[in-house]
Amino acid sequence: MSIRAITLDLDDTLWPIWPVIDRAEQVLHAWLQDFAPRTAQRYPVDALRLLHRGVMEQHPELNHDVIQQRRLSLTRALRESDEDEALAEAALDVFSVERNIVDVFPDTVEALDWLAQRFPIAALTNGSADLDRIGIGEHFVFQLGAREHGAAKPEPSIFHAACERLGVTASQVLHVGDDPMMDVMGAHRVGMRTAWINRHAARWPHAPVQPDYNVRDLAELATRLGRKPTQI
Repeated sequence: MSIRAITLDLDDTLWPIWPVIDRAEQVLHAWLQDFAPRTAQRYPVDALRLLHRGVMEQHPELNHDVIQQRRLSLTRALRESDEDEALAEAALDVFSVERNIVDVFPDTVEALDWLAQRFPIAALTNGSADLDRIGIGEHFVFQLGAREHGAAKPEPSIFHAACERLGVTASQVLHVGDDPMMDVMGAHRVGMRTAWINRHAARWPHAPVQPDYNVRDLAELATRLGRKPTQI
């Protein structure tokens, strides 16, 4: 059956996420030094990361809501430092602004432009990226986040919800992402077509299931879907 729509992961598919998170945490800590100095002193960047990781482990029911996880970790850091917990919201805003300053992979914009002219594309993410802030929202018909939906990939319901909003059956949708389990296996299990963005030439870990497309980047996927060399 032909592909009629695409769902597209964001973090580590369109841009590398960990440099973004690292910078956002550094900027957040600088803000804490100015507005919550006891917290900044008690929790250097690495210590705040450990605290945040602990909150994530203690609250698996919030795996779909990375914003709430971050809010809880900031609130705890402020409380344990005997500072105003209400500062957590302002701190979260600082983090969120930086989290949406990304450097897309070199292949992203041109390939995304080509794909968006031929398929309706929906963003499907477990993260908290804001496509309009980032500046590529015009390529997408909608964005469905795990926080909004109430469940994260690879849960079947988020894939089904995206297909329903696109108005097509799962078998007519190609899901594109970098994570073998969250993206490829999650989409495969609901009957979607799959494309694995494999930038590091890794070995596929879930045989005998295979992605429909195993490509190094979005540009190669566009070529596999029909883009001509003159359209690059």
